[in-house]
Amino acid sequence: MVIAKREQAVIDQSENKIIELIYQEIYDHKANIYKWFKRCFDIVASGVALILLSPIFVLTALAILMEDGGPIFFTQLRAGKNMKPFKIYKFRSMYRNAEAQFQRMQERNEQTGHAFKIKDDPRVTHVGRFIRKYSIDELPQLINIIKGDMSIVGPRPILVDQMEACNAYEKQRLVVKPGLTCYWQVGGRANIKWDEWVELDLKYIKDMGIVTDIKLILKTIPVVFESEGAY
Repeated sequence: MVIAKREQAVIDQSENKIIELIYQEIYDHKANIYKWFKRCFDIVASGVALILLSPIFVLTALAILMEDGGPIFFTQLRAGKNMKPFKIYKFRSMYRNAEAQFQRMQERNEQTGHAFKIKDDPRVTHVGRFIRKYSIDELPQLINIIKGDMSIVGPRPILVDQMEACNAYEKQRLVVKPGLTCYWQVGGRANIKWDEWVELDLKYIKDMGIVTDIKLILKTIPVVFESEGAY
């Protein structure tokens, strides 16, 4: 009986290992032409967007300066593809001492798992609430996309230490570059709990392709204006 249980445990471990590795294999088997097209599209679309959205950049910068002074931008280390850290760019939506209060705010976390979300975070400025509502604070990540840290479509990046605390199955969501939008972004954002969030990101890895990416980009536009789950 004991031997049988040990054998079953070995089988279970092997099955878990296979599950943990499967999404890297799925991504590796994606066509190289698609990966090339995705990168080219990221560069061109992000460059055009930066030009077209430049008036919004200027107005947002002025609003931030008028309410709370500088800096205009907020940078933070996030986990990128294959867990490689990168510096993410955002418009600053919190007061300047917000980072110092992060540990104290942990007990108010409304998200499950390894992410952090608070609907009425007192650290957020008035301007910050508006730009978060319409995802304007995320626009500087177009620079991250041009640099190659991110893609337009891909799992949303979270803090490095949050990802490091994930198990091997959850870490598979970053066998691809993180992105501005994905299934989580168009499906409810912060209203989606962590376990479902992970499953949606893994679903994207299975589904990813030119058609899927275009559909997600088009779905993102009305979702941004509806602002569901944006805080």
